[in-house]
Amino acid sequence: MADLRFRIADPAEFPRLRELIIDSFEPITWFKKLDELYGPLNGCDWRRRWEKRLAAIFGGETILVGEADGEIVAAATCTYDAEAALGFIDLLAVDQRSKGQGYGRAMLQGTLEHFRALGAKYANLDCLTDNEAGNALYQSEGWRIVASSNRYFLEL
Repeated sequence: MADLRFRIADPAEFPRLRELIIDSFEPITWFKKLDELYGPLNGCDWRRRWEKRLAAIFGGETILVGEADGEIVAAATCTYDAEAALGFIDLLAVDQRSKGQGYGRAMLQGTLEHFRALGAKYANLDCLTDNEAGNALYQSEGWRIVASSNRYFLEL
């Protein structure tokens, strides 16, 4: 496992984390695919839509960071349902400059340790079917696909 130090993010770090997450998701986000098909939605491009999504996430989810050599190289956003003992990973991102160094796997494992410390017995996440790297990571870590879905869009 890559050597990462895990901790809860400080709100002062949210601008840096916003940049890291958006850059990490740019190659795979369906938000960008919509822009490629329809253009910015009502003048709001995919980056702006991600910024709005992240504002809501930063306001209500736990944000974990992974640091290597004092630099934030990975992040995960998550919530925990104590009644079900179920942790939800919403986003897991690795800085584009740090890809291929095992930080995604380490961040995933660090997030699961965070859940275990809270008493979790289960964890859940979603991954787009065309996110080959993400799916390969999760399957190599023993995650099982329990359902699939399609994302539909209609221009009115």
